[in-house]
Amino acid sequence: MEVTQYRSVQDSMGEVKVPADALYGAQTQRAINNFPISDLTLPARFITAGIMIKRAAAEANRDLKLLSTEQAAAIIAAADTLLKALPMDQFPIDVFQTGSATSSNMNINEVIATLAQREGVKVDPNDHVNLCQSSNDVIPSMIHLSTALALKQQLLPSLDKLAGTLLHRAASLDAICKTGRTHLMDAMPLRMSQEITAWANQVRECIARIKDSEIRVHQLVLGGTAVGTGINAHPEFAAKVVKRLSEETGLALTLPNGMIRDLSNQNTAVELSGQLRVTALCLHKIANDLRWMNSGPLAGLGEITLTALQPGSSIMPGKVNPVIPEAVMMVAAQVIGNDATLSMAGQSSNFQLNTMLPLIAYNLLQSIELLANGSTLLAEKAVADFKVNQEKIQHTLSLNPVLVTALNPIVGYQKAAEISKQAYEEGKSLIDVAHKHTSLSRHELEKLLDPCRLTQGGIYSDHSEKD
Repeated sequence: MEVTQYRSVQDSMGEVKVPADALYGAQTQRAINNFPISDLTLPARFITAGIMIKRAAAEANRDLKLLSTEQAAAIIAAADTLLKALPMDQFPIDVFQTGSATSSNMNINEVIATLAQREGVKVDPNDHVNLCQSSNDVIPSMIHLSTALALKQQLLPSLDKLAGTLLHRAASLDAICKTGRTHLMDAMPLRMSQEITAWANQVRECIARIKDSEIRVHQLVLGGTAVGTGINAHPEFAAKVVKRLSEETGLALTLPNGMIRDLSNQNTAVELSGQLRVTALCLHKIANDLRWMNSGPLAGLGEITLTALQPGSSIMPGKVNPVIPEAVMMVAAQVIGNDATLSMAGQSSNFQLNTMLPLIAYNLLQSIELLANGSTLLAEKAVADFKVNQEKIQHTLSLNPVLVTALNPIVGYQKAAEISKQAYEEGKSLIDVAHKHTSLSRHELEKLLDPCRLTQGGIYSDHSEKD
């Protein structure tokens, strides 16, 4: 919508024209004018974290007698208004802005100050809303706080749901044995429950990795201000703010052992992004396996049938595609790309500050959201209700010449290979060929080559005693 009415506002650099109804002020408008690069803005979760910090800071500064009761109350009320219904149009600054995201910090300060002054109290964005703070400690703390909340509220519950759904399906399919595959080629059999449980265990490992990184994500560098020395911040300010935020969020938030260390790098964000990359690879593996198992239905593997969700072709009637696995695989690709971006952004930690903070915030939060939504979709619309084509599985399993591997300890590798090759070339039953070329009885061969028995492992060299 084209703006027709403006008001003049002033900052330390002079006068700026701002839309008449905008809650933000001069510094936000300068950033809007300076960075018309993309249509990407920082996520609502990130802005919300900043507002939460400003609210807690006002409470701390009130208790420390640095703000009047009236000023603190006005800031708190303004923050509550924003937290209740966040007007994202008032936070329009491009992701590709100043590397410290000072513009975004001031955007939040200005919006809160404007709302606070409607209470009839004089509140300045810098002197009051930003009291005891710097963009250099607030923005990294916003990254950590928003990320910690996203992990707690979105990603970890979604991954836990996926793992639980996988385990439930595994238990229900324990009786089904199928052909294993290595190099996309037929291999020894395994139970479908073993295959799916392996997926679940991968997801559980991803959860464990993320929780290990959470310890560092929960550290906020508030109070470090410009370079980590805490200049212009009350010595008790940071502890009070972190305590208040911990109570409000239920997170075990702490202060780092070294403010200068943690202000001067974004290693924790890069570390967590690496864990998200592993999680993306895990989801990709599960989704791709499901896609292959579903392939066909006639000319592919056809082991399972995923629920038909939508037509698969604009020209081929009746075609249905594995749309959920495909979507999840694209999620994985995006997250892996985000990790590459985050790794490069992490290299921009020069002296006492990283200068790609907005990009880190955007990509980290996007990866978490994508993985959370992708995990939920995979659980609900692919894993939970796929149908097993047991007849197709049993047919291909019965023709698998690799089952002869079980005879290696009895007849030797070379003899077993000859049996397998002949059975495959002549299209004969493996048991028939083995019976002809070994001293084993048909009954013994049926026990030794039972596919489900082979999923239990072990060496059956004394065949006469095996039941």
